[in-house]
Amino acid sequence: MTAKISVQNLYFTYDDGTEALRNINLEIAPNQVFVLFGPARSGKSTLLRLFNRLSDLTEKTRRQGAVLFNGQDIFEPGVDVSHLRRRISMVFAIPTPLPGTIRDNLTYGLRMAGLRDERVLAERVEKSLKQAALWDEVKDRLESSAFALSGGQKQRLCIARSLALEPEVLLLDNPTSGLDPISTGQVEDSLYELKRRYTVVMVPHSVQQAARVADTAAFLLDGELVEVGNRLFTYPRDKRTEDYVTGRFG
Repeated sequence: MTAKISVQNLYFTYDDGTEALRNINLEIAPNQVFVLFGPARSGKSTLLRLFNRLSDLTEKTRRQGAVLFNGQDIFEPGVDVSHLRRRISMVFAIPTPLPGTIRDNLTYGLRMAGLRDERVLAERVEKSLKQAALWDEVKDRLESSAFALSGGQKQRLCIARSLALEPEVLLLDNPTSGLDPISTGQVEDSLYELKRRYTVVMVPHSVQQAARVADTAAFLLDGELVEVGNRLFTYPRDKRTEDYVTGRFG
């Protein structure tokens, strides 16, 4: 199976000399939940942000190696970064609804992309809300303020907002860190539906969450990729992985 994202000999260093990533090699297959986990400062969020070039926003960094999306290096000259970020969309830890209604939040990006057909816009709104497991809760109040939603609903709205643009990959950076257990469960439940249509790459809130949602997981430590697989939480091959998932450190 052709990888959706392929990382080849990747190094990434910040301006202060911190080597955030060191010789990372991995492949992410389509239509799965791929989890990047590890302790603080392991490089997982840095790697996630490289996938749609949000790393460009940090000045004076150095990168070596390649990140391929559908076989094309995303750092090649001439790559349209705005288009790339529509195809590989990011949802952050803190839900950030836009001012306006629930419908406005979902159609803003579409209108910015040039879509004006009201019928198509309505279809995208309903489709994205259903995929984010939010439609049944908000279908009768699409014209109400997005700020009136609960924390968990706001996060699922942000996921739906990304999905409305019909990306191929959804990046989730600690998307449940500020949510209560019920809201966390609702977001996690939505992942099972999402991976049928998208590739989901996620930095989880905890090892326990990683174990619950991951089809494949990658354990990072001090910028190094320790191991990748689908049995890291039950049969880790590396002693460092075993120590981390069993709570001996981190």
